[in-house]
Amino acid sequence: MWAFLQHLSYWDWLALGTVLLILEVFGAGGYLLWIGLAATAVGVLTFVMPGLSWEMQILLFGLLSILTALYWWRRQRSAVRVSDQPNLNLRGQELIGKVFPVHQAIVDGRGKIKVADGVWMAKGPDAPVGARVRVTGLDGVIIQVEPAD
Repeated sequence: MWAFLQHLSYWDWLALGTVLLILEVFGAGGYLLWIGLAATAVGVLTFVMPGLSWEMQILLFGLLSILTALYWWRRQRSAVRVSDQPNLNLRGQELIGKVFPVHQAIVDGRGKIKVADGVWMAKGPDAPVGARVRVTGLDGVIIQVEPAD
């Protein structure tokens, strides 16, 4: 093992970088990309400066891995934007507080209400067809309602 470490060449680093980048293609979620780029950079530095000791090569690899990962992490955090539509992709949240007619009578706490061109299952106090109910919340895909005053 010591003999291998003492004779690290740029080919070893380029091979490690290539393997890590190939593994990244198979779905590592971006984690191996930066470590692979760091290994490749150490390979290039070792090619340019062939007298670089193995201790310095490993130190550079660790440092470059951390620096590239931190760079990407900071860049991703600055790219996150808060939406002006907080209920986006939260189906049904936009219905809370709105009033809709009962489509199928609510009996024993279960029925259906008409929302735009669709029908949603509803849970709440008994109400006849045509009665107006206000949406108070969601229980999975079932809308919770109360009589609209």
